[in-house]
Amino acid sequence: MRSDITIVKRNARHSAAAFTLLEVMIACGIFFLAVFAILALVSSTLRNARVLRHVEVDAGLVAAQLSKTNKLFQGNDSGDFGELYPDYSWETYSDEIATNGLWQVDIKVRRRGLQEPTDSMSVWVYTPDSSAALHPPIGPRPRP
Repeated sequence: MRSDITIVKRNARHSAAAFTLLEVMIACGIFFLAVFAILALVSSTLRNARVLRHVEVDAGLVAAQLSKTNKLFQGNDSGDFGELYPDYSWETYSDEIATNGLWQVDIKVRRRGLQEPTDSMSVWVYTPDSSAALHPPIGPRPRP
C-alpha cells in the first residue's frame, strides 16, 4: 500500500507542474488575437499614409537628368516622365550665357490640363564641351 501512495504523490506533483491542453489553447488564442489586432492597425496606418502621400513632381528630376549627360544644346527641349508620372511633362530652354561654357537652363514641369507650370527652376551648368560655337542653332528660337 505504501507504493500506491508514493505513485499517487508523484503523479500529483507532475500534473501540477505542467499546463493542460486547454490552458495552452486559451493562451494561443489570446496571443493570436493580439497579433491580428496589431497587424490590422499597421495595415490601416500604411493605407492611410499612402492616401495622404501627395505625389508632386519636382523640376529637380529634370536637372538631375541634365547632369548625367552634361551635354547641352542651344534652344528648347521637351519630354515626359514616362510611366513614373504619366500626367506630367517637362520643357527646357538652354542658353550659353558665357563663352567659357557656362549655360543657363530654364526648366518647367507641367501637368496635363493645366496652363501654369507646377514647378520651374533655372540652373547654371558648366560644360565646356557643349559650346554654342560647336553646335550653332538652326534658327532663332524664342525664349519660353
